[in-house]
Amino acid sequence: MPPKVLCIVGPTACGKTKMGVLLAKAFNGEVVSIDSMQIYRGMTIGTAAPTAEETEGVPHHMVAVADPGEDWSVARFVEAADRCVRDILARKKLPVLVGGTGLYLDALIAGRTFAPGSSGGAVRRELERELAAGGVEPLLAQLRQVDPVSAGKLHPADTKRILRALEVYRETGKTISRHNAETQALPGKYDPVYIGLAFRDREDMKALIGQRVDRMMEEGLPEEVRTLRDAGVPRNSTALQAIGYKELLPALEGERTLEEAAEEIKLRSRQYAKRQLTWLRRNPAIHWILWEKERNFASAFQIATEILTAEGLQ
Repeated sequence: MPPKVLCIVGPTACGKTKMGVLLAKAFNGEVVSIDSMQIYRGMTIGTAAPTAEETEGVPHHMVAVADPGEDWSVARFVEAADRCVRDILARKKLPVLVGGTGLYLDALIAGRTFAPGSSGGAVRRELERELAAGGVEPLLAQLRQVDPVSAGKLHPADTKRILRALEVYRETGKTISRHNAETQALPGKYDPVYIGLAFRDREDMKALIGQRVDRMMEEGLPEEVRTLRDAGVPRNSTALQAIGYKELLPALEGERTLEEAAEEIKLRSRQYAKRQLTWLRRNPAIHWILWEKERNFASAFQIATEILTAEGLQ
């Protein structure tokens, strides 16, 4: 039987960090952050990375492990996070996977391997030259010929995935859709128990997101972004494309006010929370705990404890 892991999921600002700590303390666990932006150093405020006070002594993995100038793929993240999970299990503790990056969590749970191909290598550079010379349509036409399944799923504007699919085929002779079908047929690597947190009324979620952004601004988010920019982190890097960072860069350069930037951060955060919920609601295995106006962690902890006990976690 695959080993059990606990997954705390939900949209942004729903209390995943605190619930993860509470359950990790109760079930002899350690937390693995499943957040594509908390991996970057120097981005504590904008990513809501857990502080030392918030972790309450519970070990947290996959937080501040990457330089903000690096671009981590989902494959690289899953490989690193999986090492953490296996280490926690080897020490007879419970991995508590906490985060809102659904694609990364699903890939980790499934033990999914990613199609080979040296992303960024000679084949990718040649594809990028073809893109610059002729646009995306000729490349998409090539993909339709060799991998119509992938081509049919991709929007013409999704150049990143079009290039990746062609890169895999040119380097390996196997289509990325075939690789994905083969890996999806494999049994899952871990046996997850899901606890989902969300607000019953989305207006309450939106209000809390607004309060959180205001608090981030007060705690120094503009200064955090300025520090990254001044350190030479490229503006088009993955880190500076994160919500809260991308919107503030123009304000730091005088192109808009901080107040305008904060309002856009709130809007983008609400949109992101909606996408997270859409992704998560495809998973029927999630045990949802719905907040009312306020988040009652004592009640949620009791409910979650009963669920985990029934699922065989002690």
